[in-house]
Amino acid sequence: MPGKYRFSFGPWNIHEGADPFGPPVRESFAFDEKLKVYKQLGFQGVQFHDDDVVPSIDRYSHTDVLKKAREVKRRLDELELVAEFVAPRLWEDARTTDGAYTSNDSRDRDYAIERSVRAVEIAREVGCDRIVLWLAREGSYLREAKDPARALSQIVEAINRMLAADRGIRILIEPKPNEPMDQAFLPTMGHAIAAAYLTDDPTRVGALMESAHAILAGLDPSDEMAFALGHRKLWGVHLNDQNGLKYDQDKAFGSVDLRRAFDQVRVLERHNYGQAGEWVGLDVKAMRTQRRDVSFAHLKHSKETFELLVEKVRTFDEPAAQRSIAERNYEELDQLILRHLLGLRER
Repeated sequence: MPGKYRFSFGPWNIHEGADPFGPPVRESFAFDEKLKVYKQLGFQGVQFHDDDVVPSIDRYSHTDVLKKAREVKRRLDELELVAEFVAPRLWEDARTTDGAYTSNDSRDRDYAIERSVRAVEIAREVGCDRIVLWLAREGSYLREAKDPARALSQIVEAINRMLAADRGIRILIEPKPNEPMDQAFLPTMGHAIAAAYLTDDPTRVGALMESAHAILAGLDPSDEMAFALGHRKLWGVHLNDQNGLKYDQDKAFGSVDLRRAFDQVRVLERHNYGQAGEWVGLDVKAMRTQRRDVSFAHLKHSKETFELLVEKVRTFDEPAAQRSIAERNYEELDQLILRHLLGLRER
């Protein structure tokens, strides 16, 4: 029987309308106001950065950090929400200007690992077993400034430290080819999966695929998903859309290329994604022009598009598709897909 999906997003997806080239245009919502929106929109899972759970995290003692994390867990329970993952936000501190795990300053690397281990502890307190690593500043502006082979070893060392901090934790590497660094380490799914096998416990290291990040690498998101699925390491997705090789746009899922979105849903369906507890995560941002009172629509619409495409996948004439494939009649296959997406009856 077809499975059901659970949906998540992060509080940063209810944002203030800033983009890389301009300031905020909407007033902020308080954190608790954002949490109250989840169930209204049909979402159960909350994606967290460590400083979403504990704002200004570096100001607090270890004891206070864990206490504040437990307070957030109580609030999640009251609202019948679940924490999907915690991600250490390692790209906004002055000590990580030159990278976190791959900084050329050993003191910066020590800080990054210490904060990452603290994120593991926060995850335990809010009731989740997943840490997402978006390696935002793990790269360089000049290739000559860092040794990429050494950088890989440094990233693996940091992951090993997190694995050792909690035997129940799993690490999801979220690759991205660029931005904010010009040249990133582990830029694609293949790099992320290869790095997983170098760690002390590869069974606890997998990947999270974001649609826009794959597109920015000139790759197809469904192929990146399939690669990770083939290794049984696709443990999370961030669905969105992207208009070409530009800055990370985080457009609503399916809003640019509906067929590309269909292919992503199809690969998830065909490989039973979600049946082992994986979430369908969204990482989408409202258009800059949206008024504050309607700045949740992008989340509602992305979820709706996914669910409509699930129905499209489940009603697609797979036997006809397989006949076209067997005959190598790919023109017919192409039109079969297009007609189905357009809602036309089979010929």
